[in-house]
Amino acid sequence: VFSAFGCAGFSAQEKISYEGYSLKFEDNFDGSKLDTKKWGFEFHEPGWVNNELQSYDDSKENTYVKDGNLVIQALEKNNGGKKTYTSGRINTLGKFEAKYGIFEARLKVPQGQGFLPAFWMMPANEQIYGQWPLCGEIDIMEVLGNDIKKSYSTLHFGEPHTQKQVFKTLKKGDFANEFHTYAFDWRPEGITFYVDGREVAETEESPRYRMCMILSMYINSDFSGWDCSENEYPIEWLIDYVRVYKDINGYE
Repeated sequence: VFSAFGCAGFSAQEKISYEGYSLKFEDNFDGSKLDTKKWGFEFHEPGWVNNELQSYDDSKENTYVKDGNLVIQALEKNNGGKKTYTSGRINTLGKFEAKYGIFEARLKVPQGQGFLPAFWMMPANEQIYGQWPLCGEIDIMEVLGNDIKKSYSTLHFGEPHTQKQVFKTLKKGDFANEFHTYAFDWRPEGITFYVDGREVAETEESPRYRMCMILSMYINSDFSGWDCSENEYPIEWLIDYVRVYKDINGYE
């Protein structure tokens, strides 16, 4: 399913190019509610994958559209003296699935201990290739809420689990107090990750199957850390747009 991995390093400065690509999917979140023809909700209990504290549901308190942005909001609630947490997770499964192309989002992430917003991809039919990690996963963007100057991009695959990760560290500013763009150019011969239109790393890794996009925000997890109770809630993650461009040569 995957070929060998190679990395061009963190100093790469090639600009992203849309030449030869056409826009195939776009959501600018300009309406008054989430477009359910493009996105579906996921429902999960706390601790489902990475020991997260939050549950996922379709509450309008957790996932909604406002002022031209999709808002995924983390909430803390007190239920009989016990703190509980909710967040949002949506995907394009069964609505838009693709193999190859440029996948891009413009985002402003939250700041706070334990938060992990993610723009990522999973196979449209996981059963064909086996349960995770055998099926693979592509994390286009993850930013830890307590380390908002660094953005991670990660490939997960294989049995046993293999992880290949690169990152972009900002010299000025951060990912939480202004919007930034994150992109992933997926071709048969490899993958290139971009932040703000500049190349972060190029790989020879390339999954060979259709995938769906996912937007989700963890609250506390094995990767993002703990102690989220000291944050001030609600915590908002803003998504300005999500776009997908397909090569006009029709790679499939």
